[in-house]
Amino acid sequence: MPAQPWYRDGLRFDCTRCGNCCGGAPGYCWVSDEEIAALATRLGLNEAAFRRRYTREVPGRGTSLSEKANYDCVFFAAGKGCTVYEDRPRQCRTWPFWQSNIARRDDWALAAEGCPGINKGTLHAAADVSRIAADDGLPP
Repeated sequence: MPAQPWYRDGLRFDCTRCGNCCGGAPGYCWVSDEEIAALATRLGLNEAAFRRRYTREVPGRGTSLSEKANYDCVFFAAGKGCTVYEDRPRQCRTWPFWQSNIARRDDWALAAEGCPGINKGTLHAAADVSRIAADDGLPP
């Protein structure tokens, strides 16, 4: 029988839509071809135009959404939040249940330092957390 994860009793999280995970430091927001298609449709653009305007290729890694000069996601608006929330990429949908955040209790605590929704609100079962983390939208 596999060992139980450190979060065997579940983890609490409710998104406050604070935007802390949407910028503040350089980074990547990985997007798949399917996510690009959905976002392009949402914005009334063809995929080529969407890619030129809103993405960047990271050699050997994949495609990321672009960032503004202040490192916020191109789709984050101060005071409003994510402007494409319903079609946001998997990486955004699965926060904070990323493999890197749940690997160890200390990793979870570090993520909580920048996220006011971690350790508050809804209790997510360990099995659900593990399932989400297994397909978190981040490259291996």
